[in-house]
Amino acid sequence: MCREPSHIAGRKMSCGLWKETVAVAEDYMRLRCSSPHPAPPPPSEPAAAMRRLAQDVESQHQARFHALAQSFLRHSQTDLCTSLWKVMDEMVGDGHFNWGRVVSLFTFAGVLARQLQEQQGRSPGPDPGRQQEPVSCRELAETIADYLEKHKKDWLQENDGWDGFCNYAHGARGASQDSSMKTALVAVAGVGIAGLTFLLVR
Repeated sequence: MCREPSHIAGRKMSCGLWKETVAVAEDYMRLRCSSPHPAPPPPSEPAAAMRRLAQDVESQHQARFHALAQSFLRHSQTDLCTSLWKVMDEMVGDGHFNWGRVVSLFTFAGVLARQLQEQQGRSPGPDPGRQQEPVSCRELAETIADYLEKHKKDWLQENDGWDGFCNYAHGARGASQDSSMKTALVAVAGVGIAGLTFLLVR
């Protein structure tokens, strides 16, 4: 399965919040994989806000995100979701967390899903020619939700969950991103990557 086994039992984050996290993540990754076909409308206000912010971040730093995803895929030997879990570990390892890091994570996952689709020649799914375990948008979305559940449940609840994200998105609308962007180097030794650069919105 495409999730860390140690925390499946005893889920404490509310089921509703976990499901909404999966829905927002899966919607954005499917949006990135929908071209050239029109994407369906977003299923919720948080999903619509994530589409806007993540696409803005990717458009500003497209070359970097694409290079990072290519490097990630080259060095992920067996299980992409386990490797993504390690990236998330390093991404929040400095103890700082905010909605900008969530946007950066979803942006990276969307680029990753699209590159997987391009490699496989269809929507993310089994590809016997690759070493990686077959993966889908749903599995990547559940990996993100599982990680946030295990490590950032309290933060999400204290910041009003995805309603809080919508408030953040409304505040970010029209504001200059340049003054609120910073670079974080993320070492992911477990997947053999010397470093990943994420652009984090403060």
